[in-house]
Amino acid sequence: MTIITREDPTDLVVRPLRPARPVRRTPASARRGPQRRRPAGAPLTHRSTGVLMSRASHRRKPVTPFTTVVLALIAAAITVWLGLVAHFGAAQHAPAPAPARLAVVQVQAGESLEQLAQRIAPDASIGAVVEQIRDLNELRSPAVDAGQTLIAPVG
Repeated sequence: MTIITREDPTDLVVRPLRPARPVRRTPASARRGPQRRRPAGAPLTHRSTGVLMSRASHRRKPVTPFTTVVLALIAAAITVWLGLVAHFGAAQHAPAPAPARLAVVQVQAGESLEQLAQRIAPDASIGAVVEQIRDLNELRSPAVDAGQTLIAPVG
């Protein structure tokens, strides 16, 4: 085969094409090197896990007594701080105790014992008033009926 090219419009150059070399394909087994054959009943051999791992020492460093003391002091400081926050944070707004004056009150329609306690003693603790109403009237459950009369602390 020949390729015809024009370098100059007046000249026509004809050059012969070099013959192509044949491509040699080697089988994959020949590229990897010699293959070992395993007998039919022999177990498979496993070379590695495929997981890369550092060759550095993986021993844990011992905990020194100094480290133990420092961590104990930090834990104690946190415990004291939380105790102080709980102590001084909760004492700022304590509800007033249940009133000592008693009166006879009537339960309105759709009213619960907690709503009754809020209505008759708005400044006192609702839980304390409810307990006092249940004790004074010997109620076993918090359920009340509309129109029922109860003895209750008023204030």
